[in-house]
Amino acid sequence: MFSRRSRQRALGLIASSTIVAAGPCDIYSSGGTPCVAAHSTTRALYSSFTGALYQVQRASDSAKTTISPLSAGGVANAATQDTFCANTTCLITIIYDQSGRGNHLTQAPPGGFDGPEANGYDNLASAIGAPVTLNGQKAYGVFVSPGTGYRNDVTNGVATGDGSEGMYAVLDGTHYNDACCFDYGNAETSNLDTGDAHMEAIYYGTCEVWGSGSGSGPWVMADLENGLFSGSGAGLNSADPSISYRFVTAAIKGKPSQWAIRGANAASGSLSTYYSGARPSGYNPMHEEGAIILGIGGDNSNGAQGTFYEGVMTSGYPSDATENSVQVDIVAAKYATTSLTSGPALTIGSSIKLQATTPGYTTRYLAHTGSTVNTQVVSSSSSAALKQQASWKVRAGLGNSACYSFESVDTAGSYIRHYDFALQVNASDGSKQFKEDATFCPQAGLNGQGNSIRAWGYPTRYFRHYSNVGYAASNGGVQTFDATSSFNDDVSWLISTGFA
Repeated sequence: MFSRRSRQRALGLIASSTIVAAGPCDIYSSGGTPCVAAHSTTRALYSSFTGALYQVQRASDSAKTTISPLSAGGVANAATQDTFCANTTCLITIIYDQSGRGNHLTQAPPGGFDGPEANGYDNLASAIGAPVTLNGQKAYGVFVSPGTGYRNDVTNGVATGDGSEGMYAVLDGTHYNDACCFDYGNAETSNLDTGDAHMEAIYYGTCEVWGSGSGSGPWVMADLENGLFSGSGAGLNSADPSISYRFVTAAIKGKPSQWAIRGANAASGSLSTYYSGARPSGYNPMHEEGAIILGIGGDNSNGAQGTFYEGVMTSGYPSDATENSVQVDIVAAKYATTSLTSGPALTIGSSIKLQATTPGYTTRYLAHTGSTVNTQVVSSSSSAALKQQASWKVRAGLGNSACYSFESVDTAGSYIRHYDFALQVNASDGSKQFKEDATFCPQAGLNGQGNSIRAWGYPTRYFRHYSNVGYAASNGGVQTFDATSSFNDDVSWLISTGFA
């Protein structure tokens, strides 16, 4: 039973680096359903937690460091990461389990589907792709691009068989797609699809292959393996609403013969129950295996995208009252957006040119020949046509207005976008995919000059010239154009008024 005293403790809010008197896992414990896994890159999930939240690795020398809360129970120390990762790129290598059970999340290995990294592993997330603030203090979430995933196949205390469990996650409600599967929760230990009822995980997105909610999505659903469920069976559950919140609380819980979906605005208000009742046919009893996944399906299906800020898994089926108090705690954390850009500012509507800063290439500017983005030598004496090809109009980001898109001056309605990580100039088709592929976030140049221009949807990737061709390149990835040699120079550009 959730006692009056523990409820009062849970509701004792204070607005400082220690966000609340009782963290989510303190509340679950008071409710008799303790956390067996607690993951967050943004804050501590126990009021007394002072340990490592996550680990980052920088590209410049492969060194690693851990990021901890500013104080017990507090927000992550983003300044430590910013200092450590200055003038290079960083990846999130480990998301630590705060429960003490050692259920840490690391780079997901291959399974039924291979990842894009070496030996079939999934990509790791950029350490800077999802900046937010909590009570005004900066922190970073986990921005999951397609192909990115984390996993732990050997866990301690996570439900197996038909065991009871609960879980919640705080997510970016605007970052999703219709691919399978942006999940967080219980999955197979073999990385393979071992049959119906072998998973129980939160799903968020617009995949309609197995089921859906009302409207056009995105929806909170449950991935139970071979099915995304929004209710008692496959197909439509009109009680499961489309979500439009910037920050979303998504919750799933299950026990023998019963399960539930709940959700809320993570920035205000209370949880709503979207479904509570019998398990789908063929999914009772459950056959949970106890692995933990983030950003992928149980068989390593890795085409989905989303952003994760925090989440836990519990032993036992949490009461609604316990979950309601956890939601109060989440709201008190005051998740809010912050700038996605840094470095020299751009002005929407202006015409710009982008000059290479790599020694020996500084007479070259980002241009295009037909649909191919490249660098060309351009000067005041160049032809009017070439000057137009090397000039770009700054537009509000088609896929995220907090960043930018770059429209061709000589081909109105066409924009720089990445396609298979090559930069191209294409006419907008109005699709969500195109808009996201044509959205970029400038930051201070990695070599200390000008700007580096990060792909919004793949924040490990930047505008790069390589053999005088334009790419969206990562620092040390598997493609030839991802080579580490001269990376910082090749992705840094001096931006000034356009030629045309």
